Amino acid sequence: MQDTITALINPADAQGQYLSDAALNQLRQYFERGMMRVKAAATISATASQIISRTVAKSLLYGDITLPGGNMYPTRRYAACLRDLNYFLRYATYAMLAADPSILDERVLNGLKETYQTLGVPIDRVVQALNAMKEVLNETVGSEAGQELAGYLDHIIAGLS
Repeated sequence: MQDTITALINPADAQGQYLSDAALNQLRQYFERGMMRVKAAATISATASQIISRTVAKSLLYGDITLPGGNMYPTRRYAACLRDLNYFLRYATYAMLAADPSILDERVLNGLKETYQTLGVPIDRVVQALNAMKEVLNETVGSEAGQELAGYLDHIIAGLS
């Protein structure tokens, strides 16, 4: 993972140049949105368990997936689902703070689709939960931060599809 600052400074440094106007503009935009990102991350940190609970209630709880024979039954599978959703939320938050989705490729998506397929995890239900998480986040952190986070969750969805 490389944050926006490092991604802009390293190439300029390697070429022995000052930052271009375009790079400085990118930094300005990054810093202007910085407080929004930090506030959203603080809210997520303080309410992560509620976000996960609301996500599950909105998308997975009331269906055949939680009944005997479903992928969220028994309790250990349910716990694994909650763990994975928490994992997705945490890494989407990191990506938002850095304004860089590469951490999602490195730490979340690398081999995830294949693992889920091997374990028989229904990817369509994971996508359904991630879409519900986008809604919950929008309600929790506000539309501006919610839209930004949605982009990182969409990155996970694209990697699973």
